[in-house]
Formats: sequence, C-alpha cells, structure tokens
Amino acid sequence: MASPGKPSSQQPPLRRSCGAVQSYFGTLDKFPKFRDNQGTLEARTRDFMNRGEAALRTTLTTIPVVVHVVYNTDEENLSDEQIRSQIDVLNADYQINNADIDKVPDPFKPLIGNPLIAFELATAEPNGNPTTGITRTETSKSSFSIDTEEMKSSATGGADAWDTRRYLNIWVCTMVGGILGYAQFPGGPPDTDGVVILNTAFGNTGTARPPFNLGRTATHEVGHYLNLSHIWGESRVPSCSDSDSVADTPNQYGPNGGKPTFPHVTCNNAPHGDMFMNYMDYVDDDTMVMFSKEQVARMHAALEFERSQLGTPSPDM
Repeated sequence: MASPGKPSSQQPPLRRSCGAVQSYFGTLDKFPKFRDNQGTLEARTRDFMNRGEAALRTTLTTIPVVVHVVYNTDEENLSDEQIRSQIDVLNADYQINNADIDKVPDPFKPLIGNPLIAFELATAEPNGNPTTGITRTETSKSSFSIDTEEMKSSATGGADAWDTRRYLNIWVCTMVGGILGYAQFPGGPPDTDGVVILNTAFGNTGTARPPFNLGRTATHEVGHYLNLSHIWGESRVPSCSDSDSVADTPNQYGPNGGKPTFPHVTCNNAPHGDMFMNYMDYVDDDTMVMFSKEQVARMHAALEFERSQLGTPSPDM
C-alpha cells in the first residue's frame, strides 16, 4: 500500500497533453449511444446559440463538486488546502475574476465571455449525509491509464463516482502517458462521467509543478465536460479545415504549446492570429486566461440540456 514519505516516480509533463478526445473514441467502443447523445446535444446547442444572448443564463449556476483523491504514496494524498486552491481557481476562471484576464490582447478583449459558473465542494453526500466533498482512497496501484479508467472504480483500485447527474466528479491521481487530464463529454456512460486530473497539475500549491501549477488543467478539462472542443477542433492531424463549432474563436492550424507571442498567425487568420490565450488551447497555465462569448453559450446549452440536473441557478449574483 502507501509508502510513507516516498514521492511519486512519475515525472511531471513539460508540455500540455489532454486525453479528452482519446477518451471519447475509446468510450464509443463501449457505449455506442454516446455518438447519438452527442448528435442530439449538438442539434439542441445550435438552436440554443441561434437564440443569441437572450438564451444565456444571467445569474450564477452553482455546481457541487466531489474530489476523489486516489493515492499510492503520501505525497499523492493531496492536502485539503491544495484541493481548495483548485476550487478557487475554477471559480475565478469561470467568473472572469482571474487576476491575469488583462493578458488578453486588445483585439480579443470584446470577445471575453463570462460563464457565470460557481463551483463548491459538496456539503451533502448522495444519501444526504454531511461531507467535506473530498474522498480519499489508498490504492496499491502506482499509476492509472486513460484506457482502462481504473481510477473511477473501487473494484479496480480507484473510487466510485457519486451520482454524476448531480455532482461534478473529479478524480485526482497519478497517470501514465504524459497526460495532464481528461474529461468525459456530455452524453457518455454515467458511471465514468467526470474529470480526471494529474496530481502534479491540480491546484496551485502542494504537489503542483510548473508550468502547470496554476490550476488551469482543471479549467481546460471542465470546459470539455461542459461540451467545449479544443480551440482548433478535434482532428488528430492538424489542419485548417477542422472547427470547434464556435464562430468567435479564430480558425487555427493546431494546438499551441508553451508561451506564444501575440500575434501568432496560422490558417490565414491575420492580423490577430490564434486566440492561443484561450483555456481550450494547449499553452502553459500562465498563458491561458479566457473563454470566448460563444464558448460560454455552448457551456450554457450543455447545462440546459444534457447536464440539466447539474447545478443550481442562483436567484441573483
């Protein structure tokens, strides 16, 4: 079981790698209905977005979160402080209260969207008992794979999901393959629904390691969970012909990593180039700082339809 004081043997990644698309195609083989559910949601999302700003939520939607810490070593058993730091980052980023929002270049500032989404650690378990919103599972496994998703089941050394219709489940563990995290898009199997984050890319303190030590991996993955694509689309081969189904994010060739300099031009998108500072690109944590207005509309559509039982709209902000 856990080895006291022994650090994880996994080296933190230096470039962002998200497994959401890999997870999607892997899940399709096991849950064919996923594609149909996504198709229905996309049709509803198009209708929703065609209604314009009138369709958008204008008050905060509060989403209860349960964080499942799955650990093999003491270092992997993240502190409450580190977990709370991640919730704070999500709240800042999904309410445009992030201190670095001023990094958005002037041409893109009018496109900044406010998701108006709040996240709070759950205060009640599915059966109604009080909770901190944190579960801790000691495991004999030194790491987990996106292909098997064993971190999501107690039978395979992980932790079972809470009711995924009502809670955002986040699993934090050591993963193989250099992946920082992944999420299940809306419409997939309920027992695996949620987000998985590498324990060295979670929150902004403790085990979090640069350049992914500001909590933006969870911001990115929760975007997928709320039906956002990568900003360049979902093609496995970079091209200028793919789309993220969002009109106000410039078409770009593929993922950007590190810290690009504005403007970074691809796909004839001069003069302003890629919106690489968007949370749905692959740049470092200190470089991604915004969602666009139409990305917000897609997220609100997900909350209206496939994730309609998730979260409680507040009467006022």
